[in-house]
Amino acid sequence: MSKVYDILLDNIKIGTTVFENADPTMGVVFGRINFLNIGYDFNFFRAYCLLNGVDFQKYIEDKLITTSTIPGLRVYNRSGDEVKGDACSISGMDGDFFDVTISGIPYPFYEEEFPQHPKAKE
Repeated sequence: MSKVYDILLDNIKIGTTVFENADPTMGVVFGRINFLNIGYDFNFFRAYCLLNGVDFQKYIEDKLITTSTIPGLRVYNRSGDEVKGDACSISGMDGDFFDVTISGIPYPFYEEEFPQHPKAKE
C-alpha cells in the first residue's frame, strides 16, 4: 500500500499525493496531486505566484504552469513529519493533472521515507 502525503499551501491543505515517481540519485520525488477543491487550477497557481513573488513559466494558451520553489508549499507524511528538500514546486496543466515535486531530499531521510524508490533503481 502506498503512503499518502498531505500537501499544504500557506498552512491550508490543498490535496494529497503518493509520490509515485522518483529520481533517487538526485533525492527527488514527485507525484500527482489529488486536490481537495476543483478551484486549484492554472489561474489559481498563476495568481498565487504573482501575488507571492514566485517565479514561474506559463503557457497561457495551454493553461500550463511550472513554478520555481514555492516557500509556502509544504508536504507532510501521516506521522506529521515534513518532507524537506532544497526545492518544492508545482507543475501541470488544466484538463490534465498537476504534480508536486520535492528535490534535494537528503539521505538518510530519503532512503528511510521512500525505501521503494532506491530499490526500484537497483
